[in-house]
Amino acid sequence: MKLLVGLGNPGSQYQANRHNIGFMALDAIARAHSIAPFRTKHSGSLAEGTIGGEKVILLKPQTFMNRSGDSVQQVAKFYKIEPADIIVFYDELDLAPAKVRVKIGGGNGGHNGLRSIDPQIGTNYKRVRLGIGHPGKEYVTHHVLGDFAKADQIWLDPLLDAVGMHVGLLLKGDDSGFMNKLALATKPADDPDANTKSTREAKAEPGAAPKGQSHIRQARAAKPQAAPPSSGPMADMLKRLFKGD
Repeated sequence: MKLLVGLGNPGSQYQANRHNIGFMALDAIARAHSIAPFRTKHSGSLAEGTIGGEKVILLKPQTFMNRSGDSVQQVAKFYKIEPADIIVFYDELDLAPAKVRVKIGGGNGGHNGLRSIDPQIGTNYKRVRLGIGHPGKEYVTHHVLGDFAKADQIWLDPLLDAVGMHVGLLLKGDDSGFMNKLALATKPADDPDANTKSTREAKAEPGAAPKGQSHIRQARAAKPQAAPPSSGPMADMLKRLFKGD
């Protein structure tokens, strides 16, 4: 049996916060594997189901972030789940948006949820760090307790869908495979103008100035040199000049 924990704050006012991406990940997993309903138990919102033949418990602590460990410890003790079988999903400031890293153990990185969990169950559990980006030290609180912007949906929705679809890899211990699937799901599309640009460059006129050359140099390279006059007053003057007349 595995315990999957998503960290966040309870209440509709926090529902779309960046700090609640752990809750969002748990909801995505529940949707992808038809796990329902969540019920209130052990100071959390809890649901049971199976993923790839593995029995799982999904837990969203309802104790607020800085007391997340209370609920996690209760569930782990009641179901006799060891820390090695616990996976925690949470927001990570030190990763760029859409970046995901999985690790076992380590420090709490200043995250209040982990800071509450570690003393109660130890640190030997799996952590899924979901990047939300760092806005600068003075803006951290506003950033994490602020809602995801509309522009974030371009990576957030595919990321959460991929978490739900590929969480089975985490359960089997294939952390690298899981991270790779999420990276592919959130990979930006190629530049739609790339082929057009290549075609334009391929059709450039022969002898055109190399890319990056200044307009002045292009103009000077293209300007033909004037031929000296062969007759008239100017021609006579040049002839006398070069003859020494």
